[in-house]
Amino acid sequence: MDRLRIMILCGRSSRHLYVANALCEAADVLAIVQESGSEWSLRKVLRTTLRPDTFFRKVWRWLRDRRRYYGNPEAKFFFGSVPPHLSHPELVKEVPHINHPMVVHLADELKPDLITVFGTSLIRGELLGKGRLGMVNLHGGLSPEYRGADCTFWALYNGEPEKIGCTLHYIDAGIDTGRLIAHVSPEIRPDDDELALFWRSVKESARVYEELVRRLAWGESLGVAQHGKGRLYQVKQRGLRHELRVERMLRDGLLCNLELGLRVKWFPANQSLSSRMSASEAQLQAGAMPDRAGGLS
Repeated sequence: MDRLRIMILCGRSSRHLYVANALCEAADVLAIVQESGSEWSLRKVLRTTLRPDTFFRKVWRWLRDRRRYYGNPEAKFFFGSVPPHLSHPELVKEVPHINHPMVVHLADELKPDLITVFGTSLIRGELLGKGRLGMVNLHGGLSPEYRGADCTFWALYNGEPEKIGCTLHYIDAGIDTGRLIAHVSPEIRPDDDELALFWRSVKESARVYEELVRRLAWGESLGVAQHGKGRLYQVKQRGLRHELRVERMLRDGLLCNLELGLRVKWFPANQSLSSRMSASEAQLQAGAMPDRAGGLS
């Protein structure tokens, strides 16, 4: 098989569009599914509005992100001067939420070889069994040690910048607990902040995601079970005191003198392949692959 037939389930931010565009280059994409967020249950509304701690936490995060994202730096990081876009908008299918029966029906109708995921809500139920080769997710942390939300931030908070990165893994019923396919750790620069490190991790991971899809099309077997549960981080755990500590650690030189370049680690199902490096991986390690930002129109 030359190219896999895939479904993409992704979010709407610039980083999600960037990864979706990368996957479009590596496979025959049947559909790009995005959540509209139009279905809000009464329980969710009451939980958000009637609990003061939840309400004020959400307001604080909104104000923080308004400041951090002023001027849309994420769009500029991933697309340069080109407006963020999907290279194949005609393939977009909007659904109220990712576990809606419409998505299951679409998977049954299209029968993709693989379902690729980045930036959706937690996938549950019948959808987990779809895709001839299963479902793969791009997670913004190095599983199993960093599962859940804000993993770049927590690696900085814990004084472990060498453990910043992304994981490609198969999806199971847990949260970022499926079989490991690859770890992607970015170059770390002395003047980086959380967002720069996270976005660089995602940009490099998009290239590795492409590589994965091609390797699976060639029949390569990848993926090993995670050893241990690591730690699951939740959005609600991150507060102002944590933010201030990370800001102080960065000012005090947490990222100085590390000399950490791009690192990509694959997890072959056949361990005899563990020492084999593909040509693309070698280029990634050497930083020789061209930048994709701004070049997708």
